[in-house]
Amino acid sequence: MRLIVGLGNPGEKYAATRHNVGWLVVDELARRTGGHWRKDGEAETCEVRLGQGGGQAGEKVLLVKPQTFMNSSGRAVAPLLSYYRLAPDDLLVVQDDLDSPFGLLKLRRGGRHGGQNGLRDIIRLLGTQDFDRLKIGISRPPPGRDPADWVLSRWAEAERPVLERLVDLGAQAAEVWTLQGMQEAQGRFNSTDLRPAPPVPPPTPPAGES
Repeated sequence: MRLIVGLGNPGEKYAATRHNVGWLVVDELARRTGGHWRKDGEAETCEVRLGQGGGQAGEKVLLVKPQTFMNSSGRAVAPLLSYYRLAPDDLLVVQDDLDSPFGLLKLRRGGRHGGQNGLRDIIRLLGTQDFDRLKIGISRPPPGRDPADWVLSRWAEAERPVLERLVDLGAQAAEVWTLQGMQEAQGRFNSTDLRPAPPVPPPTPPAGES
């Protein structure tokens, strides 16, 4: 069994915020596999099989949405790893990433939390940072805006087409990670760049023309 954890905050108030992009990815995986969420300690979990079909039994995966609020995510994740006797190598955390531009997706093995408080708490309670992450870029806030306010802001309508594509690719990346490993997933998805091209400036008229 593998564990795929989407980071976010519980409640309708936070459902459409940038901080909850991890939940969108695991919800998409549950939707694709016909899974059903249930209360499981301080998390909602959904047991699914990825790669099933064509005579293949598939790989058992437990999708997880912590219900502890972001800053206490480890309190939901650590008991599940212990209960199912899984190692940190069996864990993929899907998170929002302030330091990546919106439109970028990146898989990474290990490393520091980078200020992401859900990740910080998981590292603290597992006692290790040696687990895998799927990072969805949400960009830094505009100048003068507090990052804490930015991550809890809602997606703009103009962002939704890119967001939907990122969620789709994030779900694909998590499935490849499960079935073929981190190296294959990195090779296929770390080049993802859905940022819109910058506008092309109008040509400069030749000297003497206006």
